[in-house]
Amino acid sequence: MTDGKALEPRKAEIEFKDGEPTRDRKVFSPFTDIVDTGDEILLIADVPGADEKSVDITLEKSILTLYAYPPTENVENYSLSYSEYGVGDFERKFMIPQDIDHEKIEAKVKNGVLTLHLPKAGPAKARKIEVRSI
Repeated sequence: MTDGKALEPRKAEIEFKDGEPTRDRKVFSPFTDIVDTGDEILLIADVPGADEKSVDITLEKSILTLYAYPPTENVENYSLSYSEYGVGDFERKFMIPQDIDHEKIEAKVKNGVLTLHLPKAGPAKARKIEVRSI
């Protein structure tokens, strides 16, 4: 038996609870796939219209935040009479696990698809600690 919520579409537009947007555009939460390959976690997000210049990624403590600000394309001497999709910016936050090597995270964007490679840190290696006299 289902409660009906599993069949509801995911709401893509973000509702701001902790502040107001600073740009006069809608902000969407990009649809994202997360894949654990064993050696790394792949995060694949749809950010249509965005390129490497319009994507900003921050990592603070264990919160990874994606921002994308795709440019708006206006056709000269034409006015939009009908639109089936929303135009706006993208923002999404993820809490990443402790075993991710923060220094080796890589991001690539191609054709509006952002791929983040989050490599897992290897196990801590045993080391001998030198003891000195004071």
